Amino acid sequence: MASPRTVEEIFKDYNARRSALVRALTVEADEVYLQCDPEKENLCLYGHPNESWEVTLPAEEVPPELPEPALGINFARDGMTRKDWLSLVAVHSDSWLLSVGFYFGARLNRNERKRLFSMVNDLPTLFEIVTGRKPVEDKPSADGGSKSRNNTKRSTDGQARSNSKLSYVEDEDEHGDTLCGSCGGNYNADEFWIGCDICERWYHGKCVKITPAKAESIKQYKCPSCSTKKSRH
Repeated sequence: MASPRTVEEIFKDYNARRSALVRALTVEADEVYLQCDPEKENLCLYGHPNESWEVTLPAEEVPPELPEPALGINFARDGMTRKDWLSLVAVHSDSWLLSVGFYFGARLNRNERKRLFSMVNDLPTLFEIVTGRKPVEDKPSADGGSKSRNNTKRSTDGQARSNSKLSYVEDEDEHGDTLCGSCGGNYNADEFWIGCDICERWYHGKCVKITPAKAESIKQYKCPSCSTKKSRH
């Protein structure tokens, strides 16, 4: 079988292996638990592209055809509670799934790798599923603690509107591509930023001397550069 090459093919392979491991660590966890006998040799938990899972010995070939799962998961089984052991296996399996996905994705270009990671990141991790934890969504808190909440622009009639650039910056927060138009620093969700309505560049509030409170009273923000350009005409 040919190795997956495109983003879609790699993600399909990832999702199939992930589905197998989700089943192995949830509805079929009893069987996995029984097969992982500490008296046996080093065992690994594999998820296959046909959505089947397998507890078996690691590949003998060196180097292996693909990155290998965590070795010896059976040895830790009786040294902790079943719940903690399944959580541990889930964490190692998450790591393995990513390593296989990006092994196939090594020849992708930068934008394709971003897209692949975004597709993967939209799915709950095995650890989140096994432990029942809900993924934390990147949303501003209700008390306004997130500085990005203050990156709200106002239209000419004074009504608050969400700036179209805001969603772009929140996405880029994962990649660190958005730079301050003044100091050149990377975007950081823990700092207050404001976007220029004219050139659409983003700035640290501290770099342009704008506080969150002051930003609320600004109907249309013009950065220092755009303000200077207008004064010259």
